[in-house]
Amino acid sequence: MKILIVEDSRSNLALLTRYVEQFGATPITAETGMAAIEAFTSQRPDLVLLDVVLPDLDGFTVAKRIRTMEKVSEWTPIIFLSSLGDDAHIEEGITAGGDDYLHKPVSEIVLGAKIRAMQRLVMMRASLLALTRKLDAANQELIRISSSDGLTGIANRRFFDEAISIEWRRARRHSNSLAMLMCDVDFFKRYNDTYGHIAGDDCLRKVATAIRTNTERPSDIVARYGGEEFAVVLPETSVGGALMVAEKIRNAIRAMNIPHSESPSGRVTMSIGIAAAAPGFDNPPDDLINAADKALYRAKHEGRDRVCRADAA
Repeated sequence: MKILIVEDSRSNLALLTRYVEQFGATPITAETGMAAIEAFTSQRPDLVLLDVVLPDLDGFTVAKRIRTMEKVSEWTPIIFLSSLGDDAHIEEGITAGGDDYLHKPVSEIVLGAKIRAMQRLVMMRASLLALTRKLDAANQELIRISSSDGLTGIANRRFFDEAISIEWRRARRHSNSLAMLMCDVDFFKRYNDTYGHIAGDDCLRKVATAIRTNTERPSDIVARYGGEEFAVVLPETSVGGALMVAEKIRNAIRAMNIPHSESPSGRVTMSIGIAAAAPGFDNPPDDLINAADKALYRAKHEGRDRVCRADAA
């Protein structure tokens, strides 16, 4: 344990240094306020014994400077030492960032007791911070689990419903276009019937990875909408930009060459419906979802393995 002792009286400094060494701690000494700040910066002590009356900066100013140098998660106990023991000085010391106030001359027994008390507070605070970090990590993991699809690892329907509402409001606020892709694996029921559910699950995982790989912006949202259907939300994207992304995804699915004997193409393919809109004042995001869904239905009706736009005839 390192203890910074700030005292302009050489005799008092020597006495306090001896007390600290007998306690089993390492003393760091400073005789001025500026020297104390420099020592704190370079040594980062575990505790500060701070005289109030110093030849340059007073102890209250030094304490305030120390507090500004600490990070949010840091705390260094500060015990003021002073022969000025009235209530006003004690209040000023605590307000300046001090944690305790000892009257001079300082008793070795009292000083040792105060140091042990501060040590316990530091240990309790460290334990509390460690527990808080663990709880934060656990909460983040719970959020991730509740927002992720268990099979594919991408976002689930619950996350999609929340995300598209947020993006819809953001697009309305900034008068931006929001695009959406509804993607469906062609003849997937036949695939499951032919190759089994284990192979079907593996196919969906590969499809999800291909979709996610071909939506490169961090703001793009890829979610499993349900069954073999996937949804992609593209903020600040026109229908033309959505068309380019959709074709990249469709071609990536074809390029995987996953065999599918019950599909006319002989491999797994995907149909995609796209829609884009700049949200109006009172229309809901369901309008965009329904438009993309209708475009997907048309892609299926027209022969599958294709991209259809909601605004196309």
